[in-house]
Amino acid sequence: MGSSRKKQTSLLSILLFVLAAVGLYAYQAGLLAPIGLAPPSSVVSVTPGAWVQAHFTAPDFEDVALHRGGLDAVLVADLDRAQQSIDLASFDLDLSSVAQALIRAHQRGVRVRVIVDDENLEDEIVLELCEALDQAGIPIVYDQRNAFMHNKFAVIDKQVLWTGSWNLTDNGAYRNNNNALRFELAELAENYTVEFEEMFVDGAFGPSSPADTPYPVLQLSDDSVIENYFSPEDDVAAAILAQLRQAESEIVFMAYSFTDDDMGRVLLQKAREGVVVRGVFESRGASSEYSEYSLLRQAGLDVRLDGNPAIMHHKVFVVDAQILITGSYNFSASAANSNDENVLIIQNTELARSYLDEFERIYQVGQEE
Repeated sequence: MGSSRKKQTSLLSILLFVLAAVGLYAYQAGLLAPIGLAPPSSVVSVTPGAWVQAHFTAPDFEDVALHRGGLDAVLVADLDRAQQSIDLASFDLDLSSVAQALIRAHQRGVRVRVIVDDENLEDEIVLELCEALDQAGIPIVYDQRNAFMHNKFAVIDKQVLWTGSWNLTDNGAYRNNNNALRFELAELAENYTVEFEEMFVDGAFGPSSPADTPYPVLQLSDDSVIENYFSPEDDVAAAILAQLRQAESEIVFMAYSFTDDDMGRVLLQKAREGVVVRGVFESRGASSEYSEYSLLRQAGLDVRLDGNPAIMHHKVFVVDAQILITGSYNFSASAANSNDENVLIIQNTELARSYLDEFERIYQVGQEE
């Protein structure tokens, strides 16, 4: 009897060891999360409607080995489903997962085209990935101007659009605060395809880009309204200022770079009118003479520096908890006049609420001076 129990115990120990090893492998591979815990470096995702999903990074600063299951994994899943075409314009690109997905798509016959700003080719990883795409036969166009091709968007099968503040980098996905919107709207995808073609085919970057967006305003069946702008040709600053001036109750913002004096003055005026104004600035650069931070702070507005030891990279306004303004556009003269940028102004309460929730997360860990 004792010998039998020992054998059973031994077999059980071996079984538990095997199960633990399998579980550890699955966890490290991103296939399994600990019970009761969120997946490592997961994204916060919201689906306000069938046509859009909002994704927010959940930064992890400690263990690079846990940098999996983030925004890149969600994007890669879409890239791996592509059947006809992928057009990707990214200011920066150091994610091997994305590069490999592009190569896989190309190898199965999908037309893949890429635009990257040459500013980041000095980074060894970026250069290696771009060379790998080129060697695989994927055509790449580089913006070689002093200004930036600052877009971060992908159009998949002329139907799915990804855009937002997220640079396609490890830091962008796992250390910085970023947002990305995933749309399934063919008309919006067409807008971005036209913008892509201007850069990729015609070499029309920045001020040379024509104002020819096919669907600048989309009215959806659920009463949502999407305004789509590209900078500098569409005077994005004027469009944002118009929305801020119409605010009646509240304006919140998250700004990586905020040096636009006109926007700063409008926020001061709205605060004097009784509108609640709250904001979070990325701490790097907020103390410069050009930043609006000191102006707003000294006027008594509720503005903070971010608490992320990496970068708070959002470029977001939410107006009256109903209108969302987001994209690649920093609130600066460079974004308005020189860089290639894209902006969406969306009237949808549920989507605006998801960004308000993100604001509150950023605001609560912000630094008060």
